[in-house]
Amino acid sequence: MSTKVTVELQELAHAQGLPQPAYQTAEAAGLDLMAAVPESEPMTLAPGQYALIPTGLAIALPPGHEAQIRPRSGLAAKHGVTVLNSPGTIDADYRGEIKVILINHGAVSFVIKRGERIAQMVIAPVVQAALVPVATLSATDRGAGGFGSTGR
Repeated sequence: MSTKVTVELQELAHAQGLPQPAYQTAEAAGLDLMAAVPESEPMTLAPGQYALIPTGLAIALPPGHEAQIRPRSGLAAKHGVTVLNSPGTIDADYRGEIKVILINHGAVSFVIKRGERIAQMVIAPVVQAALVPVATLSATDRGAGGFGSTGR
């Protein structure tokens, strides 16, 4: 069972007429975000190109929460288009427009049209760490073994 949290949503002028973010199924974790590009000016991402895509939305998260901007699996699987800084983080004190950095890892250009579902937003609780300086860390079986140290 999921917990609900209230998030204030502001629709900016260039998002008018677009549906609000929505969960596509009853148990979905992410709300779909849509491109708020002008109808007459779709954006084209050539292979290897990335761009900042506006959503026309701003949010006010409650303290102790973040919004994670994640790729849509369909765009990645079918077109090679994904969120470049995945997951992107929106902090609770940010009040600007949500924008999504998309990159085209595919072999052909990808056109982003107004209203296209471009990413998903997951609201999550945040735990802040209290860092404590120490001279040494406790020992573990793994130790300092890093990248690839536990297998392929």
